[in-house]
Amino acid sequence: MNRDDALALDAADPLAPLRAQFTLPPGLIYLDGNSLGLCPAAAPARLRQVVEQEWAQGLIASWNQAGWISLPQRVGDKIARLVGAGAGELVVADSTSVNLFKVLSAALDLAAAAGPQRRVIVSERDNFPTDLYIAQALAAARGLELRLLEQPGPLAAALDARTAVLMLTQVNYRNGRLHDMAALSAAAHAAGALTVWDLAHSAGALPVDLHRDGADFAVGCGYKYLNGGPGAPAFVWVHPRHAAQVRQPLAGWLGHAAPFDFAPDYVPAPGIARFVSGTPPILSLAALECGVDSVLAAEPLGGLAALRAKSLALTRLFAQRVEALAPATGPALTLASPRADAERGSQVCFSHPEIGYPVMQALIARGVVGDFRAGAAGEADILRFGFTPLYTRFVDAWDAAAHLGQVLALEEWRRPGFDQRRAVT
Repeated sequence: MNRDDALALDAADPLAPLRAQFTLPPGLIYLDGNSLGLCPAAAPARLRQVVEQEWAQGLIASWNQAGWISLPQRVGDKIARLVGAGAGELVVADSTSVNLFKVLSAALDLAAAAGPQRRVIVSERDNFPTDLYIAQALAAARGLELRLLEQPGPLAAALDARTAVLMLTQVNYRNGRLHDMAALSAAAHAAGALTVWDLAHSAGALPVDLHRDGADFAVGCGYKYLNGGPGAPAFVWVHPRHAAQVRQPLAGWLGHAAPFDFAPDYVPAPGIARFVSGTPPILSLAALECGVDSVLAAEPLGGLAALRAKSLALTRLFAQRVEALAPATGPALTLASPRADAERGSQVCFSHPEIGYPVMQALIARGVVGDFRAGAAGEADILRFGFTPLYTRFVDAWDAAAHLGQVLALEEWRRPGFDQRRAVT
């Protein structure tokens, strides 16, 4: 395969028109959608409409007339179509961390009601840190045990009669490894435990079916593959069999059954609505809706199945080309992501014990934007490349690999300044 072959793949790609939905600086190859998705071209005009018309002119009336009050449910119903949930089952609110606190607390309550022996939260040591921090805080507050397994490890074998909750991120943020949600949820249920899934690196990038795969609770991020903008609100889902009985620990006025009665005592709203706590951030929700619509635009073109097929082809091409272009001498990168398609999300990660950060900075200087994640003690650093099939082209994957090969072969990473860490890496 050569570069012309990559261009031919782009010419034949049925998803290619979706790239026009986004604003992308010219000459930039953007492979960081797993940290911040591109700006939908529709978002600036939509935000101006909200500010200049709905807020400046409509003022308080826009809560009713412009439908502000129902935005968490309206955008939630759209996201539900991307993760295998039903209408009225998913709501947009708060951040992923806050939503994880809500659902993990609710799940632990259910587990405690099932039996006092359910005192262990099982996760993996390589899970996203904020998920572990939330679990650590809840475990400490409740006198529970947090059991962290090495990844990849025998997760199903670690589940037993003491397990309360299995808490996992479906796609690992550091290496892109994809968990089998159906198999692990079934294993958890067989052990009498519940599951909490973080979809931050899967929602909008690959097919997710929460009902089919037996999940109990799920949360997810709005600013990665859903293209909702920096700090976009997150989403939360609770299986309907639990939604009517669980207690939401952050009981707020908008999660009340009758919020505008302003009663002094809390009565939870029915179902998922109780997982809303405070006033929704309207500007952020408006931008997020544009981002979600950009993903839903793929439905007539094959939907998430088509996006997944393209994602796998892009990641496979990139990984193969990077390895083929490895310099004969000098630093060598190691593929940290799974080679098997069924085990890989929508990102490719390479590791190096020492020079990951300056290599990424040299690559960014060439106009190829990925990101860097530092290794824990004794572990190699990670260079991450996120492939968003909505707007990433095959020629982008080809050219990005060529640039990375040149950075290594010419040792451009040695240039002054590339090793100086910035606040955001």
